[in-house]
Amino acid sequence: MSPPSPDAIGAHAPWSRRGFLLAGAAAGGGLLVGCGGAAPAARVGQGSDFAPSGDQVALNAWVKITPDDRVIVAVPRSEMGQGVHTGLAMLVADELDARWDQVQVEAAPIARVYSNTALLLNVSPFLPDDDGLLARLTRDSLQTAGYALALQVTGGSSSLRDAWEPMRLAGAAARHQLLQAAAWQWQVPVSELRVRDGLVHGPAGRAPLRFGALVQAAAQQAAPRELRLKPRAERRLIGQPVPRTDVPAKVNGQAVFGLDVRPEGLVYAAIAHCPVFGGQLKSLDPAPALALQGVLQAFALNAQSVVVVARNSWLAQQGLLRLAPVWDEGPNAQLQSSSISARLRQAFDQEDGTRFRHEGDAVQVLADAKTRIEAEYEVPFLAHSALEPVNCTAQVKDGRVTVWCGSQAPSLARMKAAEVAGVDSAQVTFEVPFLGGGFGRRLESDMVEEAVAIALRTGGAPVKLTWSREEDVQHDLYRPAAVSRFSATLDPQGLPRAWRHRVAAPSIGLDTVRRLMPRLALDSPDKNHIEGAFDLPYAIPHLEVRQLRVATPVPVGSWRSVGHSYNAFFTECFLDELAHAARQDPLAYRLAMLAAKPRHRAVLQAAAELGDWGQPAPAGRARGLALHESFGALCAQVAEVSLDAGRVRVHRVACALDCGTVVNPDSVDAQLQSAIVYGLSAALMGEITLKNGRVEQSNFPSYDALRMADMPVIRTRLMPSDAPPGGVGEPGTPPIAPAVANALFALTGQRLRRLPLRPQA
Repeated sequence: MSPPSPDAIGAHAPWSRRGFLLAGAAAGGGLLVGCGGAAPAARVGQGSDFAPSGDQVALNAWVKITPDDRVIVAVPRSEMGQGVHTGLAMLVADELDARWDQVQVEAAPIARVYSNTALLLNVSPFLPDDDGLLARLTRDSLQTAGYALALQVTGGSSSLRDAWEPMRLAGAAARHQLLQAAAWQWQVPVSELRVRDGLVHGPAGRAPLRFGALVQAAAQQAAPRELRLKPRAERRLIGQPVPRTDVPAKVNGQAVFGLDVRPEGLVYAAIAHCPVFGGQLKSLDPAPALALQGVLQAFALNAQSVVVVARNSWLAQQGLLRLAPVWDEGPNAQLQSSSISARLRQAFDQEDGTRFRHEGDAVQVLADAKTRIEAEYEVPFLAHSALEPVNCTAQVKDGRVTVWCGSQAPSLARMKAAEVAGVDSAQVTFEVPFLGGGFGRRLESDMVEEAVAIALRTGGAPVKLTWSREEDVQHDLYRPAAVSRFSATLDPQGLPRAWRHRVAAPSIGLDTVRRLMPRLALDSPDKNHIEGAFDLPYAIPHLEVRQLRVATPVPVGSWRSVGHSYNAFFTECFLDELAHAARQDPLAYRLAMLAAKPRHRAVLQAAAELGDWGQPAPAGRARGLALHESFGALCAQVAEVSLDAGRVRVHRVACALDCGTVVNPDSVDAQLQSAIVYGLSAALMGEITLKNGRVEQSNFPSYDALRMADMPVIRTRLMPSDAPPGGVGEPGTPPIAPAVANALFALTGQRLRRLPLRPQA
């Protein structure tokens, strides 16, 4: 690591020391040293945190057991198809030594003990392998802040990373309490007992004792002061494929998603927002909608939206179509995609931005170089386009608020619901059904705020707000558009001697915090903006990476893999350009710069082997590869592509992942395939464009996704590891766009530097 520079901590972070201290104080109420979130006992919690009902007995905040031996595990993360209910329950069940067929999951209530202390690690401005004192202090402070803020959030591929210790500790604590209860009953030392397959085994000749027969006595046992977690060799569930807990209900139709919630007396609402960003309502005549039988109300919800309430969702949408609100389109009425692109490019000439990484002297080396390689890349805005449209059901009655919403951030959404209703958060009950896709969109609370505001006007009746698909696409919180500029020079061996990279884009972090926690919003460096660019794993002697935060009227938010989703495209494609300029094989070129990164080398070589790199491709096809690190995981991919009348066809994708300890390999494989399809849809066809201040796309015909007939064959390889779990849900998305773009260059000689990928004839 380079010595500290005036504008960087350890030459890798953009804050001054004073700024770092202030940021730590703002986030956690003071710079807390060596906290690591919360003490293990605090994370295990009390049985009262996980309130039992009926004949259930709670042993701690994570485990309840019934007399008939059912083990009920509290899961505080939202199930949106990623298998998190299964993965988290496996951590408890393995340490408890329960049989998998006796395990059930239950959504955890909102409570501090279920805080996601790993989530804020994603904003740490230090390199992933930086283990210096300041890096450790920052990570500890961020975890402490996550606990202090009680962030019950599903996102950033952090669920298993956060739960790895507390949920295993909870299972081990419950096991110890059961052993103590059995030891008391048999009057033998605990050391003579063991738990296996949901039974406590004791002295020879004694019949094993069931969990259900011991649980009442176990609940009276003191929580153990010290706990032993199983070594890898003793695990029986972790690392094995087990049936997912959510699949049976989804197959037989019993699963409840947000759209399925129907409390008694339900009415339905439809909403239309001003079509131009920043516009406001001038006038509204509700009469045409109210003339439709079954329409109950029509009104302006606020200056940016109008609402119709009816007896069913179809009538609400039809009533909305009859309204003719008059909008003042405001200052953005002429906003075009081209003007936003121009604004991003202008930033390079108007400011230096924030230096996020600085090693050597890239600026001077490039200035002195006889030959430089330069390139500009660009990506558009992207919508989330989850299959289940945005919706929320809310009821305000007798001073209490009840919300049913497929939210990724129920603790923040509950806070917003309380603000809108003018009550304390304790008066808000928040139920989280299954999510029909999230991808970061359901980290937001706009649908909750709107539903509660509407419920304040329905006389105590619950109301279901459903956005149309058109509203969903045209009023999303988009993945930012971004422009990237590179300059590099090569050494005599053809490897990069100097690398300068600047990225201009709106700030995801600032926009998000302004919406959710405005008091914490500071126009400060945003790691989300530059992640995947500043933390490049390759050894380059002179390297500088800067971010340029450029405000636009288009609202932006987290999109699957966040900044990694575009920075991987930028960096891995430009690296491919350098390999081509050096006339070297792209795989060998990368390996030469990863001598000090054995895990990166291994995952890259595994993907190359799986994808037949170095072997002749079938006629009319070519291969490209990419490597990217994100959310504590390393992912490499090889894509095999062809062109059919100018249309890109991806035939095969080979994907290797090192995500540390694999909990459920079936879920990891499914997540990798999902991430690849999501990223491939964006790479080949995803684009949100603006004309006259309006989003031009409106529904799936104009904002399409990959169809089954176009699906490539995907092969995955999971690397063995003893490291704690890394992320899984997002790391598969960033490498696919550059792998395909690099394959297209190998096939056609065209270097496509803009997404979506559209080769010229």
